[in-house]
Amino acid sequence: MEVTTRELWTLIHGMGFGAIFLLAFAGGLAGLYSFKPEWVTVSGINERARRLQIGMWVLAAVVWLTVITGTWVVYPWYRAAPPAGIDTKVAAQLLNYPRYFLLASKTTAEWHTFGMEWKEHVAWLAPIAATVVAFVTSHYGATLSKHPQIRRAAAIFFILAFVAAAAAGAFGAFITKAAPLH
Repeated sequence: MEVTTRELWTLIHGMGFGAIFLLAFAGGLAGLYSFKPEWVTVSGINERARRLQIGMWVLAAVVWLTVITGTWVVYPWYRAAPPAGIDTKVAAQLLNYPRYFLLASKTTAEWHTFGMEWKEHVAWLAPIAATVVAFVTSHYGATLSKHPQIRRAAAIFFILAFVAAAAAGAFGAFITKAAPLH
């Protein structure tokens, strides 16, 4: 089995960084939800606050790495233009140019016009929202347990980060299936 450099970076981007964020989301959300003074002792609050802060910053860093590798490593290969002389209406000639391959057929064009546009723009909400949550957990520390409205707002931002990342990941998987990077 052989993996090309492009395929390796696609794996690092999606199945590495992206999957780590999506899988660890449940733990982060559970940490925010259960960070209540009536559920944990005083010493437990302090220990959980530190764990929550570290966890949220790690998740924010991972989702930033996901978007950055997608935008500046994988995406340029996806958008690469075919050289002069290749007919952009003939899909068979465009296998090494995923964007143009998708746009060459009406049945696959929506994967680019909607799916890739989502990934290109909306996916940036994920690291921004995750960073907001990391900042809030660091700023408030253990006192976050006494502010249910702020915890709830942080949870909403965290869910927004998850939804943006999950949608981008799903579109990425479908787009890669339809037009893989070779």
